[in-house]
Amino acid sequence: MPTTSAAISRDPRAEFTIEPVEIDDPRADEILVRVVAAGICHTDLVSRAAGAADRPILLGHEGAGVVEAVGADVRGVRPGDQVVLSYRHCGACRNCRLGRPAYCAGATKLNQFGARPDRTPRVRIGATAVRDGFFGQSSFAGYALTTADNTVVVPPGTDPIVAAPLGCGFQTGAGAVLNALRPEPGASLVVYGAGAVGMAALLAAKTLPDVDVIVVELSPERRSLAMEFGASQALDPADGDTTAAISERTGGGATHALDTTGRPEVLANAVAALGIGGVVVVVGLGVGVPPIDLRDIVLSGKMIRACLEGDAVPQRFIPELLALHAAGRLPLERLVRGYPCTEINAALADQRAGRVVKPVLTW
Repeated sequence: MPTTSAAISRDPRAEFTIEPVEIDDPRADEILVRVVAAGICHTDLVSRAAGAADRPILLGHEGAGVVEAVGADVRGVRPGDQVVLSYRHCGACRNCRLGRPAYCAGATKLNQFGARPDRTPRVRIGATAVRDGFFGQSSFAGYALTTADNTVVVPPGTDPIVAAPLGCGFQTGAGAVLNALRPEPGASLVVYGAGAVGMAALLAAKTLPDVDVIVVELSPERRSLAMEFGASQALDPADGDTTAAISERTGGGATHALDTTGRPEVLANAVAALGIGGVVVVVGLGVGVPPIDLRDIVLSGKMIRACLEGDAVPQRFIPELLALHAAGRLPLERLVRGYPCTEINAALADQRAGRVVKPVLTW
């Protein structure tokens, strides 16, 4: 039973605390991973509110590390394998069988906090059970218990700081472009929001031939970085309606758009900025009702669709993205910065201030 350090949330209103925890040995269907790096995702921060102040929570769903041990029933993953941890899926429902595991019928149950079926704890602080099982990993700790369906074997020597965010954020942005939107040569793509997801989308789009990318982003630092990455324009929405500038650049409206913000008014702007037959993909989990012109959608043949986890099959897509990175075509290393796990609160402060796009904790 390994003892390690973990970034624990005891109260959603307070900072994370670094505390020693005990991780249980793997059961027959479980995998014990020594976590080397774990990305901090917006979903982690939103999900902190799910726990009471007197019940510690262990988050983390972008883990990367090395397999220490596997249960007797595990196939395809061996001790010593370098791995990236992603989301869970059952593998048996209709959507999983159709190659759409992000829409697994059991996704909510499998990826939210939850104990083992027999109620025995995976993680403890002394005699107290820690609320874990987040995305089947809870990887804000030096060790994580995971399963074969969300453990992706990657090539030896893969940089874990670059690889960890592929478990969710980078996979979501890149997949929204490469798997969902699939812009063809001559297409124009507008990316709303240049955080980790939006920047990954931009970088993925630049691996495709002749796709013009426009970024809409409030942060001047991120607009500048987007231009370095090959965006043709980086617009500040605070300057006013961006639709006219996009229409002028694209000759009447974009062919594709991606909304990473989850804000209803941004989605409405994205729809308005599309040309005839344009499509917008939504990945941000926001709330509210967008003020969309239905006549415009119908008469212009526009399409709005959602996309979870980049519509990706992680066991295939994550190695594909790593191959693009190894070839120098997907410079994800420019988006990440590693922080010792003890500096998680400083990492969050840097992210809020725009000093880093994607903070990644290291153990």
